[in-house]
Parts: sequence; C-alpha cells; structure tokens
Amino acid sequence: MVFPKRMKFGTFLAPFHRLGENPTLGLERDLELVQWLDYLGYDEAFIGEHHSGGWETISSPELFIASVAERTRHIKLGTGVMSLPYHNPLMAVNRMIQLDHITRGRVILGVGPGALASDAYMLGIDPRLQRKRMEESLDVIMELLLSKDPVTVETDWFKLQEARTHLSPYTQPHFPIVVANSQSPSGIALAGKHGLGTLSLSEINRGSHAKSLSSFWTIAEEQAAKHNKTVSRDDWRIVIIVHLADSKKEAIKQAREGAKLWQYDYFEQTMGFDQSHDCNPEEYIDRMVDTGVWVIGTPDDLVKKINELDQESGGFGGLLVISTEFGNRQQVMYSHELLARYVMPQFQGSLTSLENSAKWTSEKAPMLWDLRKQSLKIASKDYKKK
Repeated sequence: MVFPKRMKFGTFLAPFHRLGENPTLGLERDLELVQWLDYLGYDEAFIGEHHSGGWETISSPELFIASVAERTRHIKLGTGVMSLPYHNPLMAVNRMIQLDHITRGRVILGVGPGALASDAYMLGIDPRLQRKRMEESLDVIMELLLSKDPVTVETDWFKLQEARTHLSPYTQPHFPIVVANSQSPSGIALAGKHGLGTLSLSEINRGSHAKSLSSFWTIAEEQAAKHNKTVSRDDWRIVIIVHLADSKKEAIKQAREGAKLWQYDYFEQTMGFDQSHDCNPEEYIDRMVDTGVWVIGTPDDLVKKINELDQESGGFGGLLVISTEFGNRQQVMYSHELLARYVMPQFQGSLTSLENSAKWTSEKAPMLWDLRKQSLKIASKDYKKK
C-alpha cells in the first residue's frame, strides 16, 4: 500500500436534488450537511457550479462557501468546480482571494471546463472550445497569482490590460488549486503542466489515453516533467459514489429509489446520457454495486474499495464522496457518520497507537492483574493492623 500518512476525506457536493421537492430546503440541507461533516472531522467539501438541468441547484459555489464558512470551523471549502470558460480570469481569481481572506485560508480553487453542455449553450459557448478556454484561463490565473509583473493578454474571449490581483492571497504563495478530470486527458494534463492537484472519478473514461487510474496519473507526471513542475499523489483525490448503512442489504434498500431517479431521470432523461438498456432503472443500482463502481454497503465494503483503488492507482491522497441523497435526510447523515467512525481511522493513522496500547496491555495483563491482587491483599492486611 502507498497511502499517505493521513488520507483526506471529503464530499463532492454538486448538489443533486430531485425535482418535486422544495429547493430552498434543499439548499438548507446542503448547508447542514457541510456543518455535519465539519463536526465529524471531514477535511474538505467541494461545491459545484451549474446553471441548468433542474437538479444541481448551486449556481455560485463562492456564495455558498461564504455562507457555510460562517457555520463551520475546520473543514476546507473548495469550488467543485468553478467553470473557467464562464468567467473572466481576473474576476475569478479576485473572488477566490477574497474568500481566502474571510475564511482565513480554508478555500481551495477547483476548476473545470464546465460539465453541462446546456450551461455552455445558454452562454453562447461552443462546447468544443471549453477545454481550450479552461487552459487559457488557468494559465492566466497562475500568472496573476505568481508573477510580480502585470499581466497583459488577449484571447478570442477575454482581454486583460496590465492586470494585477487586487489583494494578495491570504495563503502564501496562494490557496490550493485542483483540476477536475474524468472524460478526457486534458484536465489531468493541465494539472501536470502547472504542478497542481487533481480530482478524478474512480471510473474514468478509459479511452485510448488511459487503461487504468495508474496510467491516467502518468499523464500528469509526464506533463509536469515537460514543464519543469512536480505533482504529488497526496494532492490526487478520487471521487466515488458511496452510501453506507449497518448492512449491505439495508444500504441497497435505502438507496434503490434515489439511485434510479439520479441515473435514469436526471442523467439519461434530462441530460441525455447514454441509456442503460441492459437493465431496468430499478436494477441499475445492483449492476453498479456488483461491478464495484459504487459502494452501497457497509464501512467494511468501503475500506475494501479504497484498498482496491490504491492498488489500481498506485496511490492517491484523498477520497471524495459524491453527495447524492440516495437515502432520506437521516440516512444520508448516518452514512457520513459511519464513514467518519469506521473508515477514516483506517487510513489516517489514528488507530495505530490505540491498537499498540491495547496489545501491550493485553500482553501484560496476567502480570498486572497478579500485582493488583497482591496490592489488594497488602491493603487489607495493613487495614487490619490499624
């Protein structure tokens, strides 16, 4: 195993709220969830940006972060992700610097090209240009953060003249930055180009560019070497769907309806993803669990999956659970609690000293128990002499 000494755990909060429910309460549940994760000791929460589709109801992760930062103490808060082609890079970086200050260094800039073609369409952006524009934007953002000189640049979609960031970042030299990737090699290549962290779905689009998570990571290392940068597996986060309960049977029962709505109603019927013709929508969860793509089960099932991902990837530094609301409010909260109680300690080194102490005490127990009995006898004799 090549795990870091302390693996990071967090959530990837798009969010996903099914139609027909009160959207205001959905946003309140999102705030409540991040507060709960903060209490449980999760490390990170990444908040999405979406503008269409009906389910993913947060349009400004920065506004959400500003709100939830006041309700939390420790958890780091990231954009998950800011869709760079939708924003002027100077405005984007200045907003993040402001959040860096008001959170006292608890923000992470997560970037991507924009996940929803419907968002790009409304903005008049050709989806075929999104990844190119993301790279142009991130190149400028890094220059604004690291260069002492003003930045002048002109592309076919933005122009900067002697631009500087207004505030300097609270975190020096700047807040952490991660690049999302799943469907193409462009994201992880861009992370390598700038020596940044990365977010990857556990099941990547395994086209000709990568046959495994390990070969996917090789792209980052190759690009980093090409641009005289370095990348660390500790900054590589794997994103996965998880719902836990006290038994696997119970977890699948809780999640079945929500999984059907999530995959069939949203991704297939609303977003137009390829349909799963080989199974009924109600049976989709069984296929995803049987193939190991999702972890719907117990904490032990998730521990097993993390070890499998470690072997497949060659090592990574963080696990992000996609917030799906597969169960009801109480079941979702309990799922995160089970992860914090029984999974996190296995990968954060917090059990080692306790286990060593228990083993040492057990080995000494006969001798110590005999001394205790002798001590009681002596005490009794001393009392009788008085």
